[in-house]
Amino acid sequence: MNTFVYKLSTSLYINLTNRCSNDCVFCVRNLSDSLGGYDLRLSREPLASEVLNLIEKERDYSEVVFCGYGEPTCCFDTLIVIASALKAQGVKTRLNTNGQANLILKRNVAKELASVIDIISISLNAVSAEKYQEVCKSEFGKDAFGALLSFAKECAEAGAKVILSAVDILSEEEILSAKEIAKTAGAEFRLRALIE
Repeated sequence: MNTFVYKLSTSLYINLTNRCSNDCVFCVRNLSDSLGGYDLRLSREPLASEVLNLIEKERDYSEVVFCGYGEPTCCFDTLIVIASALKAQGVKTRLNTNGQANLILKRNVAKELASVIDIISISLNAVSAEKYQEVCKSEFGKDAFGALLSFAKECAEAGAKVILSAVDILSEEEILSAKEIAKTAGAEFRLRALIE
């Protein structure tokens, strides 16, 4: 059965797709068949109405997070419909993304996302285009890193709270550089634990 909505701690997560423009060496989907006991591999992508119906049945959650086994912005239209409906209900939303939405969609979508998403959390994971490509293996090659940084800045300028995050495989020197990169983009920085 397809798991489109799942709960971890007090957050409700939406698993829109298994498609992604990256193939990160540390990605949990390459290391495990499940996350938190949920099988997140999909045989099809959900309709916005299906996801909203599933969310309606849930109780006691602090936020709704767009994050599954793929890049949520690959299902941009579905994401926007869901996020707009949740915003109208006063629900706090977060998008966990690789920051390549503008490349994926071939247009600038920062303002659209910032208008319906409260927090945009972007996986930075490296401090140079070369290193990013080495660990994230983007289909966009070395263009991905610069696009990610531009996207972060555009989302912050459009009014979203932006967090640049990295898994704790970075050196102390790289962490300092990552913090500086986040500051320049108008974003916060967060180091997160690698999911084994």
